[in-house]
Amino acid sequence: MFDEELVHTMLLEIDQAIEKISYRTAQIESAEYFTCSPEGVERLDGIATLFLAIGESLKNIDRVTGGTLLTKYPEVDWAGVKGFCDIIAHHYFDIDADQVFWICKHNLVPFSAAVKKMIKEIA
Repeated sequence: MFDEELVHTMLLEIDQAIEKISYRTAQIESAEYFTCSPEGVERLDGIATLFLAIGESLKNIDRVTGGTLLTKYPEVDWAGVKGFCDIIAHHYFDIDADQVFWICKHNLVPFSAAVKKMIKEIA
């Protein structure tokens, strides 16, 4: 068994980060926004930082749960999420604005739904 309270807290933090990313990208219509102005670059920086925090939290959840929790939710490519966060951490200057935009517009909703489901089931 694992520390459910700790995992619940980490999942809530991930959920909040996803909500922030969703809010910050809601009005963005193309990846060009991230590269065409200082405001866009700053927003991309903030979003990348949130993804980095999410990835680190997911790694911690895996550590705390012995790798048993995330595998119960196969609707999310957990390795892909953590891998994307590793790219941000170790290859920051190679971040592709198109990829970030695509992830935000296509993967965020199912990712958020899985995290909310996990929170509900652990609570």
